[in-house]
Amino acid sequence: MISTQLIIYCINPRCNRPINPMGDKLCASCQTPLVHRYLWATGSLSAQIPPGTKVADRYEVISQQIWLDTQPGLPPDVPEELPTEVIPYLRLYQERLHLPQAYGFASNLEGDTTDILLLENVPIDDTGNIYPTIVEAWEQATAVRQVYWLWQILQLWTPLSELGFSRSLLLVDNLRVQGWCVRLLELYQTPADEKLSLQSLGECWQFWVASAKTSVAKGLQNIVQQMCETEIELEAINIQLNNLLLAAAAELPLVLKVAGSTDIGPIMAQNEDACYPNALSDLDEPLLSHLSIVCDGIGGHEGGEVASKLAVQSVKLQIRVLLAEVTEQNVFLPPELLQEQLEASLRVVNNVICARNNEQKRQGKERMATTIVMALQVPQRVQTSTGWQSNNTHELYLANVGDSRAYWITRNYCQRLTVDDDVATREVRLAKSLYRKALLRPDASALTQALGTRDSESLRLKVQRFILEEDGILLLCSDGLSDNNWVEQSWQDYAIPVLTGQLTVEDAVHNWINLANEKNGRDNTSVVLTYCRVSPEYLVPVTPALPEEIIEAEIQEEAEEQEELVSFTESSQTLLDLDLDLDLDLDLSEEPVTSPRLSPTLIKKPNWGKRLVMLGGVLALLVGGTSLGLFAWWQINPQGFQQICRQFPQKVQQLCPPEK
Repeated sequence: MISTQLIIYCINPRCNRPINPMGDKLCASCQTPLVHRYLWATGSLSAQIPPGTKVADRYEVISQQIWLDTQPGLPPDVPEELPTEVIPYLRLYQERLHLPQAYGFASNLEGDTTDILLLENVPIDDTGNIYPTIVEAWEQATAVRQVYWLWQILQLWTPLSELGFSRSLLLVDNLRVQGWCVRLLELYQTPADEKLSLQSLGECWQFWVASAKTSVAKGLQNIVQQMCETEIELEAINIQLNNLLLAAAAELPLVLKVAGSTDIGPIMAQNEDACYPNALSDLDEPLLSHLSIVCDGIGGHEGGEVASKLAVQSVKLQIRVLLAEVTEQNVFLPPELLQEQLEASLRVVNNVICARNNEQKRQGKERMATTIVMALQVPQRVQTSTGWQSNNTHELYLANVGDSRAYWITRNYCQRLTVDDDVATREVRLAKSLYRKALLRPDASALTQALGTRDSESLRLKVQRFILEEDGILLLCSDGLSDNNWVEQSWQDYAIPVLTGQLTVEDAVHNWINLANEKNGRDNTSVVLTYCRVSPEYLVPVTPALPEEIIEAEIQEEAEEQEELVSFTESSQTLLDLDLDLDLDLDLSEEPVTSPRLSPTLIKKPNWGKRLVMLGGVLALLVGGTSLGLFAWWQINPQGFQQICRQFPQKVQQLCPPEK
């Protein structure tokens, strides 16, 4: 039927007047946020349905194959026996950041028995417009973003190939980009008589890299040539592309501002959440700008609150050692190694909590446990694509167990980065149910994984790697905030003021918690925000010219600081050489002074020692005000920095990087 009035129904089942004009943000009757859920209608039949048509008295055809569910509070139609075409979407649910999910089915038109598969989580914005293809956005993209897009496609190649859907990555119109993120419209099965390989992918890429940015063009062309002309392995291409990606990302400056807090809420008797950092954190400790954690404890008083604090403290101990090891390396540590190490760290945390449960003879539901979502920004050193030395490759690693979540928010969009470990997700991942139907189960939100409930070998872990290449906010939170989709509904009001400099990160944390207490209120809430800036214009202006006598005095002071640092490093050597017998009676009110050994994985790599890294040169450079200014300028404009250095006396030249 042809629609004559564009309407949207309120999702509140108790609303007396649920019908609202499409486009309104709130229900006029009950003030519930209205959900505008845009779907992608698959198949050639759906492409023939003209805009303005209303299908199944529910779906409004906005444009070709883009439909709006005008009654998003109702479950979509799903057959009892799932059609084979939806199974790949369910199996690949863990890749929901890049892939759409099966939503339901709709009859084509009256009298037509053909059902059309509808997909949600598709690359369509809040107004119903589809995101651009990679080809459309390619020339306007930065060098690092061009490489980042290709790297993401390469990571999807294996999981899609294993299910026979690698053809989905070769169709230009199917590959859409939402900022940094590559997203697919739908899955296309590879014909049985068609054998696709890396050569096929390389042939697809060669037309794009011909117009790549100058700083990465040669590297990309070399990689694509190998893919097209040789029998090169995927791992070899992955290594080369990753090296190019990190060298390109390191060209950008990176400023991180982290703040966090946890709140008991208006109803709960005790706070079982824990987070890092929080108001009690040491603001000078080296972890502060690199690590963020949110844990939501399970098990009640003397249970959940203990488990969450144990998890935070144990992770901090291990990450201190890991960052010290990473910082002293002169070669790239591959993502796989760092991902394995973070997985090992979570298994250690799991076993610490399990041991406490066993010690106290806790059984069944009495066992304490905790969710966790953690983010680690790893500052590897690298020579950039233009030849200067950078101290940060902009890598961000993200891990979660349970239903605490992570979101990436910019001025233009909010992206959920994690997948919950709950019953609804399990049913989808095992291809037993579509997600919207699984949500109707009474146990849909029950956790299937948490730290401390079972032996660590039973944990199913996934650590994701991202590159920080745009201004944005990383939001970690417990379900006290994320329940009922309040992040997705409210992010613009709470994040954009931070991104535009109108609100501090600390104030934004408290605003998010106040929102959670007002709208959800029945739980504890923890929020940790990391404001990531890569825009040079936001850095503090630099005044390069200083009197020579001041500069010489600062150089002398820095030399003295260097000697003190060497002495401190030698006296601290034994702290990281000790094996730690982790005491389960740990006093959580005090910061532990020793660190547990990490996975043997690190020992396999050459030059991995158990000692504090001596960042003498960098720390000395950052001691004085002049040095801080020079360092900031060097990050923004290395060529201009060299010109200023040539104006200074010989001693000042010691602060300058070698000319390229």
